[in-house]
Amino acid sequence: MKVLKSAYSGLIFLFLYAPIAVLIAFSFNGAKSRGAWGGFSFRWYESLAQNAEILHALRNTLVIALLSAVIATIIGTAAALGMHHMRRGLANFMLNVTYLPVLNPDIVTGISLLILYVFIGINLGFSSLLLAHITFNIPYVILSVSPRLKGMNRHVFEAALDLGAGPARAFFKVIVPEILPGIVNGFLLAVTLSIDDFVISFFTAGPGVSTLSITVYSMARKGIKPEINALSSIMFVVVLLLLLTVNIRAGRDIRRRTQNHVRSRSPRALSSREH
Repeated sequence: MKVLKSAYSGLIFLFLYAPIAVLIAFSFNGAKSRGAWGGFSFRWYESLAQNAEILHALRNTLVIALLSAVIATIIGTAAALGMHHMRRGLANFMLNVTYLPVLNPDIVTGISLLILYVFIGINLGFSSLLLAHITFNIPYVILSVSPRLKGMNRHVFEAALDLGAGPARAFFKVIVPEILPGIVNGFLLAVTLSIDDFVISFFTAGPGVSTLSITVYSMARKGIKPEINALSSIMFVVVLLLLLTVNIRAGRDIRRRTQNHVRSRSPRALSSREH
């Protein structure tokens, strides 16, 4: 039975990562053909550094992803805090409403935003694309921060105020560290979704503004260039390193909290409290 479980897990991971492994391998292919191996080469990485079209799309993608993620994280965190202090029935209603944009098909969101922009007179371009990405990122930040707020002791803020801290100091020194993992997760999720999005960007980007996904879609009609393999490999490695860094930091945070909890429950600590 154990062998079957291992084989099943192996097949799942093979199915998930085999395409990425093939893509990374062919990014070092010396030949232009995607069906024949022409020897190991950095040819397409060198060509990528000189491809102005792809680099321009990559720059737009990263700028929009980081800007929209930062703004969505601020707005989403503030919204989650506001919902946390609402009455329970209203907070649950707001949380269910927040799920709607997440479950809504991207094509509906993209067309809706396009109609809205035309109706209120916003010209399509960088600003409309940035607004669209902020809009669809906010629910993901709210859904990342809300569980951390629910798991937090509701009285720590009041305790900080009783100990002499002002509201702003108590918020940044007590509340923010408690919900920081949720904020970081929401930010990373927003960046990833923004880079990955194609459908909403296709409807809300104006002429002259192109993201990486739109550029790759345009190339697909004529045949995807091998430079895309090199760029995709670089992005995969960067995301992998980012994920490892976040997991290592989260592991250290859990160990530190566990050690602090054990110390607070030690006989010496309990004895000092009694005295």
